[in-house]
Amino acid sequence: MLVIEDDRDIARLLELELNEAGYEVLVAHSGVSGLITARESSPDLVILDLGLPDLDGIEIARRLNSNGHTPILVLTARDAVESKVALLEAGADDYLVKPFHVQELLARVAVQLRRQQLGAPVTVGDLVIDPVKRRVSCEEREVNLSNREFEMLALLATQVGRIYSRDEIERQLWPREETPSSNAVDVHIGNLRTKLREAGAPRMIRTVRGIGYALRG
Repeated sequence: MLVIEDDRDIARLLELELNEAGYEVLVAHSGVSGLITARESSPDLVILDLGLPDLDGIEIARRLNSNGHTPILVLTARDAVESKVALLEAGADDYLVKPFHVQELLARVAVQLRRQQLGAPVTVGDLVIDPVKRRVSCEEREVNLSNREFEMLALLATQVGRIYSRDEIERQLWPREETPSSNAVDVHIGNLRTKLREAGAPRMIRTVRGIGYALRG
């Protein structure tokens, strides 16, 4: 993982927190050094400060994606809708507006890395799950899912047939500072089942009583 941040105190804090979470981190303090480091190391994810002194963050995002897609999480003080649209059009995958909570950053990092692990669209039965476009379809009919429902389905699709416990799903999908209600996983699974059934893909999610849930192949 690569952090491109010119504020050395913030960069050091991010490095320590990400290391503590188990990630290997490289740090660059300018846009130019960040692009060089990205080219040499091919990071799984780039955390990019938008307000760098030498290069505009949007231009860096474009260059990072000029030779293939690198997941980019942008840190920005710009909260205007136009800025957010420009970021996404430049190839950023997500953004956090400063100031932010470290736990939210870690949750968003986990989401991006999980999406990257899936990589290309995955076909499970009649379902096609596209982690980049965040799109699910059943026999070419789009299934409209909430963000949480999509992440839950994508998690189950990571290892088809594997049983994921409720606790594990909570740890993967909810930030550490956010405590879901006792039946949150069951409610989202129920909603997900309903939407899949309506799209023509019934019985895709298997309940293992007292343990958790698995996606059928």
